[in-house]
Amino acid sequence: MNKWMEIAYDEAISGMSANEGGPFGAVIIKNGEIISSAHNEVLLCKDPTAHAEINAIRIASKKLNSFDLSGCTLYTTCMPCPMCLGAIMWARIGHVYFGATKEDAARGGFDDARFYEMLKGDAKSLDLQQIDHKENAKLFDIWNQQTHTMY
Repeated sequence: MNKWMEIAYDEAISGMSANEGGPFGAVIIKNGEIISSAHNEVLLCKDPTAHAEINAIRIASKKLNSFDLSGCTLYTTCMPCPMCLGAIMWARIGHVYFGATKEDAARGGFDDARFYEMLKGDAKSLDLQQIDHKENAKLFDIWNQQTHTMY
């Protein structure tokens, strides 16, 4: 097993053994060094966003004092769900290695495959409607008038 994936795997085992969350672990590497490692803590935190990848990103961001994790690589025991994939993209992590598939996750009772189908427009399980567009779009005008240091 890849040495970094083995760390992610051990994280998953640790989280499952402690009944803190599902069978998911992740590790973030930069320049050959571990920046963070984490496992799923959905059950522990009663937080549906406490996925291994999200937890690892949060820890790495604090450690590096940046939301921009460019130059980092993520190893995760399962193909990231759409939420985690979005977080990975927002964090600008350029390389992701995953072990199990979304079909494997479905065998464990996890909804990843269904969420991917919904994003393709093949499954309708969310009532998503736009309202008050003009008023809310103005927030970006206000944002653009302010000075920001994002990158």
